[in-house]
Amino acid sequence: MSTTTGKAAQAAGARPGTGALPAPVPADGPQGARRRRKHSTGVQNVAGWLFSTPFLVLFLVFMALPILATLAMSFTDFGLRNVTRPLDAEFIGFENYVKLFQDDKFLTSLFNTAYFVVVGVPLTVLLGLVVAVLLNNGIDRARTFFRVGFYAPVVTTIVAVAVVWRFVLDPSDGLIAGLFSEVGLTAPDFLGSETLAMPSMIAMAVWRNLGTVMVLLIAGLQAVPTEVREAARLDGAGIWQEFRRITVPLLRPTLLYATVITTIGYLNVFEEPFVMTQGGPSDATLTVSLNMYREGFNFFHMGYASAMAYVLFVVIMGITVLQLRLLKDNTK
Repeated sequence: MSTTTGKAAQAAGARPGTGALPAPVPADGPQGARRRRKHSTGVQNVAGWLFSTPFLVLFLVFMALPILATLAMSFTDFGLRNVTRPLDAEFIGFENYVKLFQDDKFLTSLFNTAYFVVVGVPLTVLLGLVVAVLLNNGIDRARTFFRVGFYAPVVTTIVAVAVVWRFVLDPSDGLIAGLFSEVGLTAPDFLGSETLAMPSMIAMAVWRNLGTVMVLLIAGLQAVPTEVREAARLDGAGIWQEFRRITVPLLRPTLLYATVITTIGYLNVFEEPFVMTQGGPSDATLTVSLNMYREGFNFFHMGYASAMAYVLFVVIMGITVLQLRLLKDNTK
């Protein structure tokens, strides 16, 4: 009987002793199966492109084309007269770029932006880390209240923020002026002083953006395995040693991300000086973005403003790549 079964299995294409029949072969053979798989993949690709079409159209019309148009404008003398006749703009090559680095106002705005970033980014990230650690481990009661309170400025409109900070910094009737008067002193004019205007802008920006860094770092802290911390404590590590040797190394990818996005945002700083000081006093708070806005929409030097935009773009790209290379090595 077993011999007969084995022969039947061989006749059916199965190996003797396995007791299993082979998979049915399609009528049109392996080539037909490949064609069907290829057709199925093609249908899925077409469906994917169809679902992506609305985004692609919006991206091309409102992002890609303006970016390319701005690049082309940066090599021309495009101005107000060319708004209705853009093709009449004269090609001037790299003249706008050369002029930028001979323009004292642009160099001042570049220095102010660098000052804003160099001071503001470390303050924002370090204070965000301190607040995140306290809210994750140090505060047990009303933790949600404090988290919402620190994050509220992020979602608050810049106009409301400006009203609050103008009241706080007002030299005659402001909150700080009241504290100074209590001890018999006169409060300085924070926004009217060339020395204090930029630090005041930085304080406002740190207060407004602290919540973003805090939320990112709380998420990173909650991802640190508790087993690692417990093992460190069993080995006799103190709170500071645990934080420095365990928490910070495991938190480095999150710190990298927070630092990069904060730096990009501060390099593009516009709302704070635009609303609070209009770049004054004496261009002490004039940033590259605000200078670009003035050249493009106040003076209608759109070709010159486009060149300024691409210089800022190159600076942002260079600093971002440098940060990723320097900080990413420490995350491995």
